Amino acid sequence: MVDEHGHRPALAIPPELSPAKRQLLQKIQFQLGKATTFSETLPELEEGLLQLLEAQRLTVYQQSRDGQELIARHKTGQELHEIRLPLGANSIAGYVALSGRSLNIHDVGQADQLAHIHKTLKFDSSFDRRSGFTSRSMLAVPLKHSAPLLGVLQAINKVGADHFSELDLQLAQLLAELLASKFHEEFEGSDGPYDLLINKQLLSRDTLDELQRRAKKEAVTVTSLLVNELKIAPEWVAAALENFYQVPFQRFDPEIVPPKRLLRKLNMSYLRRQLWVPLAGEIDEEIVILIDNPSDVARQMEIQRALPAKKYIFRVGFSEDILQYLGGGSISSYLHGLAGKLEEEEVEEGESSDEGMETGEVNENENTIIQLVNRLIVDAHRAGASDIHVEPAKGASPSKVRLRIDGICRPALEIPSTHIRAVLSRIKIMARMDIAERRKPQDGKIVIKLKGTPLELRVATIPTIFGEGAVLRVLASGGALPYDNLNLSERNYRELDRLLAVPQGMVLVVGPTGSGKTTTLHAVLGRINTPDRKIWTAEDPVEITQPGLQQVQVDHKIGFGFSEALRAFLRADPDVILIGEMRDRETAHSGIEASLTGHLVFSTLHTNSAPETIIRLLDLGLDPMNFADALLGVLAQRLVRTLCSQCKQHYKPSDAEWRRLVSLYGEKHFDALEIRQSDTVLFAPGGCSKCGKTGYKGRTGIHELLIGTPELKKSIAQRGRVDQIRALAQEEGMRTLLQDGIVKLLKGQFDLLQLLRVASEELG
Repeated sequence: MVDEHGHRPALAIPPELSPAKRQLLQKIQFQLGKATTFSETLPELEEGLLQLLEAQRLTVYQQSRDGQELIARHKTGQELHEIRLPLGANSIAGYVALSGRSLNIHDVGQADQLAHIHKTLKFDSSFDRRSGFTSRSMLAVPLKHSAPLLGVLQAINKVGADHFSELDLQLAQLLAELLASKFHEEFEGSDGPYDLLINKQLLSRDTLDELQRRAKKEAVTVTSLLVNELKIAPEWVAAALENFYQVPFQRFDPEIVPPKRLLRKLNMSYLRRQLWVPLAGEIDEEIVILIDNPSDVARQMEIQRALPAKKYIFRVGFSEDILQYLGGGSISSYLHGLAGKLEEEEVEEGESSDEGMETGEVNENENTIIQLVNRLIVDAHRAGASDIHVEPAKGASPSKVRLRIDGICRPALEIPSTHIRAVLSRIKIMARMDIAERRKPQDGKIVIKLKGTPLELRVATIPTIFGEGAVLRVLASGGALPYDNLNLSERNYRELDRLLAVPQGMVLVVGPTGSGKTTTLHAVLGRINTPDRKIWTAEDPVEITQPGLQQVQVDHKIGFGFSEALRAFLRADPDVILIGEMRDRETAHSGIEASLTGHLVFSTLHTNSAPETIIRLLDLGLDPMNFADALLGVLAQRLVRTLCSQCKQHYKPSDAEWRRLVSLYGEKHFDALEIRQSDTVLFAPGGCSKCGKTGYKGRTGIHELLIGTPELKKSIAQRGRVDQIRALAQEEGMRTLLQDGIVKLLKGQFDLLQLLRVASEELG
């Protein structure tokens, strides 16, 4: 692709690439840019491409104009005159074309490696036998421009090594960008589905933007507006879609009847939602698919799972025509029918249904399974659950689903053994996971809408001896908790508020996973979020959003972690910086440097108490003097289940309970509370409909706030022990988590059992 001046954009070259290869890559880009056609320049580029990837052979496949197969446009070695491959998982290039995935295969001769990628993936060794060449390691990368597939780049056998590296894969992907751009120019392709209409002056860009907004609002399609309102001939709209997707267009033909033998394996309501239909073909052979968006990799993979075949032929069609093939009905009523339901924003591949049918299991594409998973998410959200646990059981025993509400798991429902596999497959489809992989843990994300409100769930699947289990963490979708609602003690409220007024330094919030650190930090940021302050945050994930903050989601898979984000922030004129976690020396050191150079820095650690945080950071190798200078304070916290206000029961504490409270608080400090046993009332859980008969409703925080006073900074600089730092902090006014909790217990916020459950480490 070129800009308005005829220049190609600079490639995102990996920084670790050697100068020689960097120069070679730029030379290839230049040669491609000046070439008239792809065919005339690729033979000249062959040597450079092989040298860049350090490969023995190279093949460039192009998708045929009819969308039926891949044709080798260029290949190293002339033993074979032509290679044609179908789109499907029976070949490596065909699978890459269909799935849109890049592959780095160490040994194509190892069947288990290929089966791990996809259960039907195979390497066709007949080409090797006919040519006398032996293929081992292989890179295969899709060639895509905008959205449509254009072809596949395949490199074979790493020179001087057993297999290609991840850097080689990155280089192959960069080359794929260049080749796809050249293919696109040669095909005279468009950058959007309706660009041909704009180029022919049948439509303006502004009008198209308006139609797209109307289509979303009025639950109609853009194509229907183009044809019915702008009176653009359907043939022109069809030509635009065909030009963009690079596959033939198919209008509704009453003479074509979708085969019942294929439809029997599918759910009709599922097909209407997904907007595709099989028009011809046989299972395990060749199947023709009509779809409104042939470049949708997610639906392509679902098609492959539901209707396994050696070859897929895709056609693009109007949504209205697809629905006619499926029994009629307007696209408007179809879209309106979804308006009040759970709408998925991200859906990934489904699993083949035939295996489940043979064993009597339920297909994950069935409407009942879809509704079950949707209902489970909706109910968990309404119940205020933080996590959904789907737990497999042995044999024919029903699987359990539990919801973690207010920190405690509660049974929710049971799923029959015949349904659990389909339920897990449905969850993995929604989370963009690999359906075929059941042997390894996977992570994914689901983004849905509940009555128009976005809701995000982080999904983790883990294989167990009884099958896969899944945990769905429901991320907070609301704004920040008000600072005044943190339930800080008077002293902690006053001192933390004072620290927030300091223009530079470091404040840490610590505690175990699930202790509310993120909630507290966002409440703190909300307190100081004013127009005169620039605030940057780096989080993993971004759970709470606030207007006025510049929030960044880190991604460790691409090398963009907390330390990289922090370095970037320092070049972006910050006043306040939040770093999600100081998990390593580099991040902690950078945070301290930032706090010493005029910035207010907030972060978290997974430590049990405020004094232990000091030692943990020093153990990372930080300079004690710099750390002491930077530290403003450490807030340690826990979350405690609060008693239900409707049914909690009051009682007088017994002598034994009173003595225990005094002992836990510490006799030395307890007298300062000026509380007498005779005047004290404690509370116990009851049980009512409001709290689900548990006696508890909601959670609140208990805290300990260590202030970086001059004496304490001196102790840190001298590497004082934990007990010394704790004793000094208490002398200066700090109250421990347990002490803060006892004061709140005496106020009737929770009972002793809940306090001891979360603050048991203080008893040691």
